[in-house]
Amino acid sequence: MPKKIVLAYSGGLDTSVILKWLQNKYNCPVVTFTADIGQGDELSPIENKAKNLGVKEVFIENLQEEFVRDYVFPMFRANALYEGTYMLGTAIARPLIAKRQIEIAKTVGADAVAHGATGKGNDQVRFELGYYYNDPKILVIAPWRDWEFESRSDLIKFAQINQIQVPKDKLGEPPFSTDANLLHTSSEGKLLEDPWAEPPEHVYTRTKNLENCSNESETIIIEFKKGDPVSINKKELKPHLLLKKLNDIAGMHGIGRLDLVENRFVGIKSRGVYETPGGTILLQARRAIESLTLDKGESHLKDEIMPKYAETIYNGFWFSSERLAMQKLIDSTQDKVNGHVKLKLFKGNVVILGRKSPNSLYNNSLVSFDEKGDFNQKDAEGFIKINSLRFKI
Repeated sequence: MPKKIVLAYSGGLDTSVILKWLQNKYNCPVVTFTADIGQGDELSPIENKAKNLGVKEVFIENLQEEFVRDYVFPMFRANALYEGTYMLGTAIARPLIAKRQIEIAKTVGADAVAHGATGKGNDQVRFELGYYYNDPKILVIAPWRDWEFESRSDLIKFAQINQIQVPKDKLGEPPFSTDANLLHTSSEGKLLEDPWAEPPEHVYTRTKNLENCSNESETIIIEFKKGDPVSINKKELKPHLLLKKLNDIAGMHGIGRLDLVENRFVGIKSRGVYETPGGTILLQARRAIESLTLDKGESHLKDEIMPKYAETIYNGFWFSSERLAMQKLIDSTQDKVNGHVKLKLFKGNVVILGRKSPNSLYNNSLVSFDEKGDFNQKDAEGFIKINSLRFKI
C-alpha cells in the first residue's frame, strides 16, 4: 500500500475522479502535479479544484521553455514523423511530465505516482517508462487498468455522488477528448471514431478554416543556428516564444491540420485529428536549410534512421539508450545547419521561396548550365557504364 501518491492532474473529469478514487482506496495523502506546457486557459481553475477535493499539496509548474528547448527542438533536428505524417505532439510531452512528476515525488516523500491514461492507449506506456527510468523502484498506479468503472458514464455517476464538478459538455457522452500543448492539439474518440466521418469544424481550435483565411499570402524569414530556429523576421525569441509565435502565424493561414489513422503501440488502430501549426512550418523550413548545408551522405543517413527515431519516441522510449545514441548522431550533423529560410504562407500551404547559408554546399559553377565549371561531363560516361554492368551481365 502506498503512503503518499503524486497524481498527474489535469483538472478534467477523469483525473478528478481518479483523485477521489485514490483517496478512498488508499486512504493516504494525494499530491497533484500539473505541468503547464502551453495547453492554455484550462489551467486557471486547477488549484481550487484540487483543494476542494482535499489536496494539501498542489504543484502547477510552467515547463514551456524546457519542453520546447530540451524535447521539441531536439526531436525536430531529426525531422521526425511517425508513419510519415504525425509530428509526435503528445508523445514528446510525456517524458518531461513523467520526469518532473518523479522529481516532485522525491521532494514530498511520496512512494507512488499515478496517471489518468487508459489501458487502450499509448500514454500509459510513455508515462510508466518515464517513471521507471527516473526511479526504478517507484510504485505506479494506473486506475483505468485497476478500478471498477467501465465507461465515462460510470465516472460521471461517481462524480455526481461525490460532488465532483462535471464539465457541462460531459454530462452526457463527451463528444471527443483532447490533449494540448505548445506543439499541438489532438482530438480523438466518440464522434471522431468513424474514420469516414468528416471532423466537424468545432474540433479545430488553433487553425482557421481555409475558406475563412486571408486571400493575401504572408512571407516570413526564419533563421537557424546549429539546427534550431532562433529568430522570425530578424527578431530573436526564446524557443517556446518562437514556437508560440509560429503557431499564431500559421493558425491564421489554416496551416497544420492533419486527419490520421495511426497504429498505436498496443496494437490498436486509432483515428486522430491533429493541429500542429508552427511545427508544420518548422519542418518545411528545417528541411530547406538542411538541403543546402548537409552533405548527401549525412542527409540520407538522417532520413534512413528518422522512422526508427520517430517510432522510438512514439512508443515511449525517449530515455532509452537507443534514442540517446541516435540523438548524438543527429546532433553531430547540425553544427553547420545555419542560415535563413524564406517562406510564403497561404491557405494551408507552406511554400519555400528561398534559402541561404554561410555554410552552403551549393556550388553554382558545378550546377550551372551556362558555364563549364569544374565538372567534366565526359566523366559521367564511365560512371554510367560501371553502374550498368549488372544489367548487362
